[in-house]
Amino acid sequence: MTQEHLQQRFDLTDKVALITGASKGIGEAIARAFAEAGAHVILSSRKQAAVDAVAESFRADGLKASAIAAKMGSDDEAGRLIDEVVAAHGGLDILVNNAATNPVFGPAVRTSLTIFDKIMKVNVRAPFELCQKAYPVMRERGGGSVINISSVGGISPEAGLGVYSMSKASLISLTKVLAKEWGGDQIRVNAICPGLIQTKFSKALWQNDAQREAFESQLPLGRIAQPDEVASLALMLASPAGGYCTGGVYTVDGGFTV
Repeated sequence: MTQEHLQQRFDLTDKVALITGASKGIGEAIARAFAEAGAHVILSSRKQAAVDAVAESFRADGLKASAIAAKMGSDDEAGRLIDEVVAAHGGLDILVNNAATNPVFGPAVRTSLTIFDKIMKVNVRAPFELCQKAYPVMRERGGGSVINISSVGGISPEAGLGVYSMSKASLISLTKVLAKEWGGDQIRVNAICPGLIQTKFSKALWQNDAQREAFESQLPLGRIAQPDEVASLALMLASPAGGYCTGGVYTVDGGFTV
């Protein structure tokens, strides 16, 4: 394989990609990887100022990026977001459902129904609504790629993260359901399950040196990951290189689930 052919396998030139939870961490890293591969990325998060700042930094590097704020889990926000993307860019080729929340740590039985509903609305309902709204748009364009950012907790529940783990398991199931239903339309749907990634979202799990070292000692690779290591897999799944991948559940966890 020549270098030119290799680049073509990961080329996203002229593709329109929407990434939620894109103002920082894994979402921002995925958006940058896609933009560097030639896509026009639309960054979305709760606060317009936050995604505006990231989009501006992308454009300063010569990349194609715009920003649309949306609060995942709020009524009508998912539909509005897709509508705005289509109105501005004529369609959508890639959707990354990365936005998530986990406002509680502790036993599932102690989680209030209010918190349960919030987690499920953001982590499950919002991706479902975005997928539902994106489906006819992608079908009209002859195909597309959906990437759901789940978690290793969706494969094996993590202590203290019971409801969050439940929501991520639901996202894995949604991935498989849509992969089966949408394959005939050439819309591929895959899930990525990160382990402990060094982001603000997971800060409570890695900021304590002793706790972090104890965790790393149990990993085959002996370290936690950086966001761009998740982005690399997302790029493969979004590009022609992952053209025969659908319904897959891929871990980026340093061997944690082995």
